[in-house]
Amino acid sequence: MPLDAKRFGWSPEFPLWIKVVGTLLFILAFIILFSALKENTFAAPVVKMQKERGQKVISTGLYGIVRHPMYSGGTLLFIGGPLLLGSVYGLAMGLLLIILIAVRSVGEEEMLRQELDGYNEYMKEVKWRLIPFVF
Repeated sequence: MPLDAKRFGWSPEFPLWIKVVGTLLFILAFIILFSALKENTFAAPVVKMQKERGQKVISTGLYGIVRHPMYSGGTLLFIGGPLLLGSVYGLAMGLLLIILIAVRSVGEEEMLRQELDGYNEYMKEVKWRLIPFVF
């Protein structure tokens, strides 16, 4: 994105208001990411069960709104960053990453349904994966 938006200027100049929206989304993304990590000490960059640590379903905080708040924060990061920097190519890549995260969440949930006690009930209680009232 920096090569696009700053060095070579491949993307058109974004208006200031779009960059401000990008900044706000970027800040909100980090708040959500850190809140999710604080609430769920089992969160990890790879999908795995942590039975040795007594992994259990977390349903408090943001986990009471969406089942994957860390991924929700990531989606905002993938949109806010390119808007802040003014990169059309970064925005396209961000949208691709959001699709990949959505697909990953579906696969991750299948594993959690099979291996984590109480996850099926949690899915009935918290309806949305990433975005309330959308997905």
